[in-house]
Amino acid sequence: MSAQGRHFLHIPGPSPIPDRILRAIGMPIIDHRSAEFARLGKEVLEGCKTIFKTSRPVVIYPSSGTGAWEAAIVNTLSPGDTVLMAETGHFATLWKQIADRFGIKVDFIPGDWRRGADPAAIEARLAEDRGHAIKAVMVVHNETSTGSTSRIAAIRQAIDAAGHPALFMVDTISSLASVDYRHDEWGVDVTVSGSQKGLMLPPGLSFNAISEKAMAASKANTLPRSYWDWQEMVKINANGFFPYTPATNLLYGLKEAIAMLHEEGLDRVFARHQRLAAACRAAVAAWGLDVLCQNEAEHSPVLTAVLMPPSHDADAYRKITLEKYNISLGSGLGKVAGKVFRIGHLGECNELMLLGALSGVEMGLAAAGVPHRSGGVAAAMQHFEAADAGNAPVAAVA
Repeated sequence: MSAQGRHFLHIPGPSPIPDRILRAIGMPIIDHRSAEFARLGKEVLEGCKTIFKTSRPVVIYPSSGTGAWEAAIVNTLSPGDTVLMAETGHFATLWKQIADRFGIKVDFIPGDWRRGADPAAIEARLAEDRGHAIKAVMVVHNETSTGSTSRIAAIRQAIDAAGHPALFMVDTISSLASVDYRHDEWGVDVTVSGSQKGLMLPPGLSFNAISEKAMAASKANTLPRSYWDWQEMVKINANGFFPYTPATNLLYGLKEAIAMLHEEGLDRVFARHQRLAAACRAAVAAWGLDVLCQNEAEHSPVLTAVLMPPSHDADAYRKITLEKYNISLGSGLGKVAGKVFRIGHLGECNELMLLGALSGVEMGLAAAGVPHRSGGVAAAMQHFEAADAGNAPVAAVA
């Protein structure tokens, strides 16, 4: 028998798509060489700058976020170059693997998948590199596999403290438009992102925000590229067009997403995500379970990764919650496969939506026989009530 009611999608992306964006995507297709399209192109290209908080170019690719990872590499580095990365989780590991395939030497700072990148460790490695062999520092802002958020401003300070000229590249695929992020202010050279998380769009668009320093590097590096070439993109983008057929209807959706984010106000968007995340963690604590991320300063506003008790399989639990309560929760990835489940609370999500999801999680714990205490949903409600009474949302992570 088919499930009744709306499906509760609470994976950490793709996130639910608001009806306004679905309607925008449903616009009739138009000629991508027309003046009408040029107006759309210019509007979204300029609008993206306000979300990345940059005055520099943002290029948009018809691709998944993996394409934007590759674009960041092939536009700035050369075979044999060394880069510094931090093992914060599954997605940092995947970005490393792409660099490996292009002949880039990766100095990978090991991690336990329970915290963000360590600014002090990055500063120490850079300080040791007196010959400046390291050409880039590459960090995942929000590690979707673990629920840990790296402190980008502090890492920028670490690079500066070491007096190192390395490029600074940041993956914001799961954090952009959900977590405070400032491309220019934090001195980031390449910011990578995607459409299917905080931007509330389907998968299919990816982004590179590019500093002047990174653009200069793209004119001197030797890795081959065609589809991903910044130079061609920026030249044609100036007139609102793209060097190949763009994802026209997704750009209509992007225009609507940017409008929605500014209607709410980016600071309010970030505070809402912090509030939801804190309530989710309150529920986990009330259940007597542990959050995977151990550093309170690095808890993700986008998702909460929950450790299962020993001898209980997270995927078996997720299967039961899906079949009984029509809710999708994120699976554990890589080293934590089967050990954690992930609750997404990003994009189009509010207090009642999260409370509904937490109800499904709590009922699922009982149905699956997972040892826990009851009262997680009540604890989340109490957190929301206290936040409303105090009118003091949790500050955004810098």
